[in-house]
Order: sequence, then C-alpha cells, then structure tokens
Amino acid sequence: MIATTYLDNALASLAGDNSLEACLEVLFGWLRAGSPELAAERLDDLVVYLRDHPDRARLLAEGILGRFSQLEIYPALVRLGILSRDGLVHEITTRLYDRLNPPPLDKTDSSDLLASLITRHDKPWIEALPPHGWLRLGRVLLAALDPASRKKVRVHQHEECLYALEMLAIWVAAEELDPELMRIDERLTRIDSPFIALQREVHAFVEHSSTLEGGRRSDDDVAIDHLWVMLEQCNEQVARFRRRGGGSLGSSVNASHLIERLEDTLKRIERLIFLTSSQSRITCTRSGLALWQELLMATAEKGSIGAIWKKSTRMVSRSITQNKSDHGELYISRDLPSHLGLIGTAAGAGVIIAVMALFKIWIEAWGLAPLPQAVLVSLNYGLGFVLVHLMHFTIATKQPAMTAASFAAEVERKRRGRAVSRGLARLLLDVNRSQWAAVWGNVVAALATAFVITAIATEFGGQALLSGDQIAYQLRAISPVESLALLYAAIAGVWLFCSGIIAGFFDNRADHIQLSRRLVGHPALQRIPLERRRRLAHYLHENYGALAGNFLFGVLLGMTGYVGHLLGLPLDIRHVAFSSANLGLASFSSFQGWGSLLVGLLFVLMIGFINLWVSFALALMVALRSRASRVEPGVLLAGVKDELLANPFRLFFPVGRHGGKRRPGSVRQR
Repeated sequence: MIATTYLDNALASLAGDNSLEACLEVLFGWLRAGSPELAAERLDDLVVYLRDHPDRARLLAEGILGRFSQLEIYPALVRLGILSRDGLVHEITTRLYDRLNPPPLDKTDSSDLLASLITRHDKPWIEALPPHGWLRLGRVLLAALDPASRKKVRVHQHEECLYALEMLAIWVAAEELDPELMRIDERLTRIDSPFIALQREVHAFVEHSSTLEGGRRSDDDVAIDHLWVMLEQCNEQVARFRRRGGGSLGSSVNASHLIERLEDTLKRIERLIFLTSSQSRITCTRSGLALWQELLMATAEKGSIGAIWKKSTRMVSRSITQNKSDHGELYISRDLPSHLGLIGTAAGAGVIIAVMALFKIWIEAWGLAPLPQAVLVSLNYGLGFVLVHLMHFTIATKQPAMTAASFAAEVERKRRGRAVSRGLARLLLDVNRSQWAAVWGNVVAALATAFVITAIATEFGGQALLSGDQIAYQLRAISPVESLALLYAAIAGVWLFCSGIIAGFFDNRADHIQLSRRLVGHPALQRIPLERRRRLAHYLHENYGALAGNFLFGVLLGMTGYVGHLLGLPLDIRHVAFSSANLGLASFSSFQGWGSLLVGLLFVLMIGFINLWVSFALALMVALRSRASRVEPGVLLAGVKDELLANPFRLFFPVGRHGGKRRPGSVRQR
C-alpha cells in the first residue's frame, strides 16, 4: 500500500512536468530507495503498477521514450565503459580534478544525463537489478506508446548506434601504428592489419544498413559474415598483445591501458553490431540489455580511481607476477638432490647473514644519530642481500613472494576437479617443504657461524663478543612475550612481499626496455670485447629484478625503525635468519644452558612462520587477482589431506614421483 501511494504521487507529479530528466529522476529515485537487496523487487513492483495503470505508463513512456529521439545517445555509447586514449596518468588526474571541481553537464548529452542521475554510491543497487527486470520494464513502456512513436524511437536508436559503431571502428584503426603495440608484436609492420580491415568492413556495413531503414535484404548475411571474421581476427590480435605483453616481452602501464581500451572497444563494437544487424531477435535483446547494464555500471564508476587503476594495470601486474613465477620454480624442490641443494644454498646464506647481523650490532653500538644509523643499517642489509644473490645462495623468506606466483600460475592452468585439487595440494606441500628446508638451512648455518664468531672473539679477545646489555637486548627482542616480535615479524613479511613485487617490476622493466640489447650497444661499454659484453648484458638483464629487489628489500628493513622514530611509533622488523644469528651471538657470548637456547630457537621459528605466511598470503592474493583466478580452500585442504594420508613423509622429504626440474640457484634461461 505504501509503495502504491508513493508511485501514485511520484508519477502524478509528472503530469505537470514529464521531461526526460524528471521522468528518469522518478524512475531511478524509486529503484534506489531502500536497501540494494530490494532493488529487483522494486523494479518488479514498478512493472506491475504500470501494467495496472496504463495512463501512468503512457505518461512515463512519453517522457522517457517519447523524447528519446531528441537525445544524443552516441556519446554514451563511445565513452562510457571505454578507457580514454590519453593514458592512465591523465585519466587519474582528470578524475581527481573533476571530483574537486565538477565539470558542467549538458543534459542533451546522454552520458552527462546519466552522470547527473547516478553516482558511485548507486553501484550496489545497479548490480542487484537483473536484466529480465529491465526487459519487462522496457516492454511495458514501449507498449504504452503509439505505433508512430515506437517507430521513431527504433529509427533514432538505429541511427545513433550506427554512428557510434563507425566512430569506434575508426578508433580501433587509429591504434594500428602505436609504438607500444608495434614493440609487443613486430608483425604489425609486415602483415595486413585486422584493425584497418575491420574499419573498412564496418564502414561498408554502416553504409549498407543506412539504406535499409529497418528492412532486410538477402545479401545481409554475407556482409555480416565478413564483419564477424574481421572482428574475430581483431580479438585474436588483442589476445596476442596480452599474451606477449604479459609474458617475456614485458609491459608498461601505457601498453596495458591501451590494450584494455582496445578490448573494451571491440566488445562495444560487437554489442552494436548485434543491435543494428537485425539478426536473431533474442541475441539482439540480450546484447541491448547487457549494453544498458554496462552503461549504468560505467556511469557509477565514472569517477572511481580504483576501477580505472585496476583495469589499466591488469596486464602489468600479470607480467610482474609471471616474472616472479619464472623465478619461483627455482625455489621449489621436488626431488632429493634439489632438496639437498636448496638446504646447501640456504646454509651459505646463513653464514653471510650471521656476519651481517654482527655488523648491524656494531653499527648500533656506535651511537650515531637515527638517520645515519638507518642509512648504514640499510646498506648493510641491502649489500648483504645482493652478495647472497651473487653467490647463488638462498634466503628462506625470499621464497614466498616467488613461489606464490608459481602456485597462482598452476591454479590458472587447472581450474577444478579432484585431480586438480591433488595437483595443487602436491604443489602446496612442495612449496611448504621447500620453504622450511631453506629456513632450517639459514637458521642452522647462522647459529653455527655465530658460535664460531663468538668462540674466536673469546679466544683471541679474552672477553665475550657482546656485553651483558647487548645480550639481554637481543634475547628480549626475539621474545613474543617481552616484545612485539610477532608484529615486527609481520611487518618484515609485508616487506618481503613488497620486495617480490619490486623484483617482478624490474624484471618486467628489463624486458620492456630490452635491457640486454641496450647494454650490448651502449657506447660506454664498447671497449669491452663483444662476447664478454654480451655475457655481462645477459646477466644484468636476467638478474635486474633480483639485484634491485634484494637491495631495496634491505633498504625497507633498515629504514623501518627510522620511520617509526619519525612517527613516534614503536616500529621495527624481525627476520627469521637475522633473529637466529642474533640468538646465536647472544647465547654463545654468555651461554645460559640448552633450555634457554631451545626456547629462543622456538621464538625464532615462530618469527619465521609469520615471515613466511604473511608474505606468501599477500603474494598469492595479488598473483591470483592478476590472473582472475581463485582457490577453493575446502577443495585444496581435501587434496592436502589425501596427499598426506597417501604419503605423510611428503611433508618433510621430497618422496614420490616428480618430473625433472631446475635446481635452485641456477640462473633463469629464456
């Protein structure tokens, strides 16, 4: 009863002013009223009300559809839901400025008219409205019009769609010689362009359709078939851009933005062809409804920074995670030789980390100001991690960001099924076992090196390596009871995740700028013999991301405490390998019994657990999102259970049948 009264009053108000804007305000005002979950029900109520009140339906139909022919709808068809040609940075700055100083709206422009009625807060109820509800509403409104008005509406829609179709085809053809696209696919300079061919076919189709005035000739199917063939070739070319840009050739934000724009434009062209080709009526209706919902959603997201960022960086994020996936295979042991090799390379890293931990203690003992101390600690970390990489050693906590990308790639390849869950479960067990093998390699080697260092210092220095205050501080720092050690371990896990993203970014950058070819031809390197120059260029290209990621990871770790000092917050990091080295240096400087050492070792392993799984979870989330994939936890856990029941030793040792894989520490080859 309340709903009927509201509709009576709202629609009655249109008797004095049934302009297009007023009618749309009544329509959208009714649909958005209440919670989004009730939007579909409200749309059904409106349809029922209009069927029961033909006079009100006629009033609304004349206000919306009757004035439809006076509205320019092609701007909405070519703008809404399609990225601009200006690039991501310009698009973001424009949206930010428009939020601060909104542009004037032209109510005769369909895109501006929708923007005046729909805001970003209306997205939930737009998503809740089903296509069949819009279809029933459209049929009721069309039935309320007289035949002449209905024909006028259809003719105007046909003309506007044809105009938008030709404009979009011209846009697609204009992208033919874009430098980014030619870099990604050099064939564009040698093959007949499907984009230009599509524009020719669309032009012929528009000329042909404009002369029909709603009729149909026997040769229509032949013309449409040619058009579909060219559209399919364009889609295949865009898919090739995406594969190559998201793979070994690298990608840029501008390239990703451009390819998204091409893909959206081709999708819009397909919808408009269905709407104007007079083929299947059912297909035409479905395409029209899908297009209407796209326009509404695009209007709601028109000022969204997050939406434009997500679309424009999708291919770049895939390229970055793909590079991490390539590296991630090196950190997964699937047989006993690679497992032992992983432990050996981790032990080598543990030795270097123990020395780095001692250097950090010395730097902190100098009593420097916060900034110089943070810079020196950052250099100690960064250069030490670079040395670890140059020696082909393995830091355990660097694995998760890499192996998560490999796991996401496997999820993308294998979508569902019991066999798939078993395969993913095996990979998860391999990843977990490999990570903990590297942790133990780091920890044991760091403890052993700390013992050797303290023994030498005691033997030749005549006193303990660390003072009593330093020993107490180091033991207290790793205790989750006496300090915020686990929180600091989580912060380190976040930086580990960031270092993986940084490494993937620089690997993608090396591919994108063709770093190897640039270095081979660099004027400053011409005195180096060609073969040595090629080897150097190849090494730097292949390890560009790893070197940058390791050094910047050290900077992130070293500057955390200084940032906390500036903000007045107790910020710090705890890293499993460094914590184990600090434990060894403190415990062996003044040995307090095996019980104290074992308790400290337990705390170190807790720190390692947080390091590993925080970074792995974050990296896996990003990698899955970049591939539009997801993991079903229940299915995955069932697969893990089956694997453990079949062979429980798999959790600790690489037993079972495995294919041959590269050994950890080897340089990635293309």
